[in-house]
Amino acid sequence: MVDLPEKEIQLDEFTRHGNDTGSAEYQIALLTKKINMLTGHLKTHSHDYSTRRGLLKTVGKRRKLLKYLSEKDVSRYNDVLSRLSLRR
Repeated sequence: MVDLPEKEIQLDEFTRHGNDTGSAEYQIALLTKKINMLTGHLKTHSHDYSTRRGLLKTVGKRRKLLKYLSEKDVSRYNDVLSRLSLRR
């Protein structure tokens, strides 16, 4: 496992109720955690092209979810961006 210098994303902060795994906020947080892990892996294994492809697919999936959330509810979108420290 890769040690990340930034704080670990706590997924339970993004749930809307007890066993929420389907909300856009939770999915975006989960994908962000995965992106951070893959980015750390690629820093040490720069020629791992299959991981790079997976990273690009994951980034695209998160981008689509962020676009959906921005069109659906702007306040939730801005909240997720600020809590995950994402630029957009």
